[in-house]
Parts: sequence; C-alpha cells; structure tokens
Amino acid sequence: MIRVYDTTLRDGTQGEGISFSVADKLMIVERLDQFGVDYIEGGYPGSNPRDIAFFAEAKELKPKHARLAAFGSTRRAGSKAVTDPQLRVLLESGMPVLTLVGKTSLLHVREILRTTPEENLAMIEDSVRYLTAQGREVIYDAEHFFDGYVDNPDYALRTLEAAARGGAANLSLCETNGGKLVPEVQRITAAVVKRFGGERIGIHCHNDSGLGVAVSLAGIDAGATLVQGTMNGYGERVGNANLVTIIPNLALKMRRRLYCAPNLDELRDLSLFFDELANLRHDPKAPFVGRSAFAHKGGLHANAAQKVARSYEHIDPALVGNRTRVLVSDMAGRSSLVLKAREFGMELDEKSPELKSLVEELKDREFRGYEYEAADASFKLLVAKMLGHRKEFFAVEGYRVSVERHGGEIWSEATVRVKVGGESIHTVAESSGPVGALDKALRLGLEKIYPQLRDMKLRDYKVRIVEGNEGTGSKTRVLVESGDGHSVWGTVGVSDNIIDASWEALREAVEYRLSSTAPSP
Repeated sequence: MIRVYDTTLRDGTQGEGISFSVADKLMIVERLDQFGVDYIEGGYPGSNPRDIAFFAEAKELKPKHARLAAFGSTRRAGSKAVTDPQLRVLLESGMPVLTLVGKTSLLHVREILRTTPEENLAMIEDSVRYLTAQGREVIYDAEHFFDGYVDNPDYALRTLEAAARGGAANLSLCETNGGKLVPEVQRITAAVVKRFGGERIGIHCHNDSGLGVAVSLAGIDAGATLVQGTMNGYGERVGNANLVTIIPNLALKMRRRLYCAPNLDELRDLSLFFDELANLRHDPKAPFVGRSAFAHKGGLHANAAQKVARSYEHIDPALVGNRTRVLVSDMAGRSSLVLKAREFGMELDEKSPELKSLVEELKDREFRGYEYEAADASFKLLVAKMLGHRKEFFAVEGYRVSVERHGGEIWSEATVRVKVGGESIHTVAESSGPVGALDKALRLGLEKIYPQLRDMKLRDYKVRIVEGNEGTGSKTRVLVESGDGHSVWGTVGVSDNIIDASWEALREAVEYRLSSTAPSP
C-alpha cells in the first residue's frame, strides 16, 4: 500500500500567489479526507496568526481516515529537546503526526546551522526521540537528502540512522532543490530502501527541472512506500511534485494500491476545487484533469478516438472524472463535426448537403478570424443556423456606446434597442468599461421577459488581434466566457471594431443561455 502525504497547506502555500484563509484550510482538510489522502500537513504551528488559528480549530476535527500533521524542525544546536520552544509548540498543536525536518547535507550543517556534524546527528535523534516518547507518530523529512548523499553518502545515511534510532515512523527523502534526474533518484532511493526497508521510506520531490512527478514515481519504483506532494503542484519556485498527476499514475499505470484509488473519478473536481480556493485559473493542459487532456482537434484523431478510444487516449477519461472533447477548427473534417454536434445532442448525417455547407462555412469563418475551440456555444448556434433550427429570441435594432472621463474616473454608457415578440425595448446601462456597459444593457432589456438571465454573469473576456498589418484597423477576435453558477460556456465575435466583436460574442452568449432554457416568444 502506498501512502499519500499532502503538504499543500504548508509547502504549497510557499508558492507565489498561493494563500488560504483559515476557513479555506478547514475545507481543504475535509475535502482531502473525503478523497482518501492518508496524511494532511497543516503548516507550522505558532509561525503566524493564521496557522495558530488553524491548529486551534484543527484540534476539534475528526477525520474519517486522514491523519493530520504539524510541521517543524529539529531542536536548536547546543540545547535539549525537552526545553526547545518549537518542539513544545509542535506538541501543543495536538496533531497526532509531527513531521520534523533535519539537515542531511554537510554543506548545510556547517554553513547554515553553523554546527558540527556530530551535533546535527544528536539534534535529529534527540528531537525525534522526545516527540515519539509523547506518543506521537514522527515523520522525518531528510532535507537536501539527495544532494547530501552525492557529496557524502556515509553521513547522509547516518542522519537517517539517527532519526530511526529516535523512533521515526518514516524517513522521507527530500529532493529539495529539484535538480536531480530520474536515474540518480532511483539509484539512491534503492540504496536507502536496501538499508532501512521500503516500509519506512518516503519520497518528497520538487519540480525545478520539470521532473517532480517522474522522480517521485522513480522513488516509489525503487521501493519507497510514502509519497509527498501538493495538489496541482503548488509550491515555492516552480512548485512541488503534483499529487494530481502522481496519484493516477500510481493507481492506473503502476498498479499500486492506494486508499484513495476508489475515489479516483473525483480527481478532476478535487483539482478544480483547489484552483477555485486559490483563485487561480485551472490549467487546461494539466495531465489527466485538464480541459484539454482528452481533446481531439484533427479529424483523423477525433474519428479514430470515437471508434476506439484507446487509439488516441491513454486512459478512459471517466476514470479521473474527465471526458473526451472534440475541438472544431479548419482542420476538422465531416467526422469531427458529426461528433462535435453529437456532444450537444444534435445528430448530423455525414452525407447530407447541410453538413457539406457547414464544413465550408466553418472553414470560411476560421479564415476570417473566428475560432471555436473555446467557443462551444457559438459553434452550437452556428450548427443550429445551418440546419435551420436556430430560434430567434430577440432581434437587435441597434446599440451605442460612449466613453467619458470625469476628472480621474472613466465611465461608459451603453444604449441597446432590441425587439421581442413585436415589442421594442430600449435600455441604458453604465459601467466602468464599454463591454460591461453593453453586457448590462442587453440583459437589462431582456430580463423582464427572460428572468433566467439574471443568474448569468460575464466570467472572462479575451481579445486577440487576428491580423496585425492594418494598425488600429486590424481584425480583432473576442472570446467571452459566461456562466450561471451551474455551467460555463464560451462565445466568439470577430470584427475590425473591438466593440462590435465584443457585442457579437455577448449577444451569442445570451442567445445560447436562452436556447438552453426558454421557448421562443
């Protein structure tokens, strides 16, 4: 059985731009416990007011499976563990697991701790022994282990022996600088496993060389039985080893037993949950869980994947809570369009003249600057139009936008005129920007007739110059992402006027929402 140790709440929060409130941390503990993570490290007790407050709350938690851990370092040089203030704070945290970091590399012992090699060994053994004597499970993090081992294998192993004599339940080998390659990590881990036995060895890696996942898996392959990492690879510099990638590789590729394996189909949702709390946009290219992880663009690939999924997909996406997606572009053939339409519940005949017209229209539009990979809603509306199924919920009579500066403030006003069922509606709205004003004015005019639009919000707005040789008159593509709290959809607009391109994308976003929820007036 491979045990999973999550350090997102400590190592992960050292990443640039990553911060969690106390309430966030408590929710994270609950979610990780539900998923089946074995250890959840909460941070440094007493290091800051937020962690102090978290551990005060964490004492009352009763996880179903996970064991909560507090993190600290060995006692200071020249002191005793029983009187060390940091070790006392660790015990007072009330956590059943205490993770201690100690120095393995002689470089760090002499130049950072400024002590002797023998005193460092005493610091490790004394600290671990003191905490285990208080009935706590101690995990020893051997910091810079692989660098230390390369410089002096004998001393690196002696530091592990010191922790083992003290009673450490696990000796986790830390690849702290993230610079080692797979063969070296595998070779060194295998040597340690041979000396101490795999049941006592863990692996903790960083991603500075882009190999955090690979070297972690190499450590497990060499015999380690505990793997440390963070969700979505959060962490200092370029991040820690990514548990979201490690876990499915262990369970599905290496066939290792994990307590969380039965919940693997929740992995994508778990990854999204963390990005949402961290206020980060989810990486569409993330292995296993990214939106693009099982997306097929070329017609040949899409057709083959539909016939035999494993021809272009390394696993069944549903195993990790993901799904196959067909991307529509000027590379698409008839098969791709049939498959894409089927995603929306629309059946197309590959031999029909309508499909031939759709292919030609799509390729012409992409030549003019449209792009539908991130604009599924616009593609659905285009298919409905080409098949003669597109409903008209409102007709646009005109719009106008003005931008004014008053002192240090810029303000925009939009006027929109639409007609619904023979009734002309004229609305005005203000916002800090012209696109926001247009969005508000359009929906304001329609909400009385279509109240479901009140839940709709503009979530994201992207602009790209498609042709840059015309200066300010270049063609512009606007991608809009909208949502209603339950689903998210993308629409696209193209024009040599950025406001008109934005208007097209906004109008189609509203049309798509109505086509999903409302009958024609």
